[in-house]
Amino acid sequence: MSVNVRRFACTPDEVFTALADPWVFPTWVVGASRMRAADGRFPEPGSRLHHSIGVWPFVLNDETTVQVWDPPRRVELEAKTRPFGTERVVIEVRRRGRGCVVRMEEEAITGIAARIPRLIAQPILWIRNREALRRLEWVARGISRQKSRTS
Repeated sequence: MSVNVRRFACTPDEVFTALADPWVFPTWVVGASRMRAADGRFPEPGSRLHHSIGVWPFVLNDETTVQVWDPPRRVELEAKTRPFGTERVVIEVRRRGRGCVVRMEEEAITGIAARIPRLIAQPILWIRNREALRRLEWVARGISRQKSRTS
């Protein structure tokens, strides 16, 4: 399991506004290359994002399912990354001063990825998710800037 924590210069609501927009998913998820579709009821539990991972010509179509949606505190996702397996991703957000602290936890639960020794998998996931949190903050702060311009 990999755990990353980052302080964001935006509110928990702004983080969840970014998470609720399926079309920005490839912007912040490292490895996601494009969105193909999103269930109309996204981000309700059970809804899915249909996305692709990889770089052309090595692109695989996959999906991510929302397990828990509890804004502005917690989202839990089950991400399929064929042929490697399935991962559980939990993002928790807590207000801190004018901003917030975001904690991202990822664990392989099925497939090849679940059999990779933690000594190898954990540092790779940690680096990937550190970048994912950096990108998520960038998207959420953009939402913050848009709100301040329209107010």
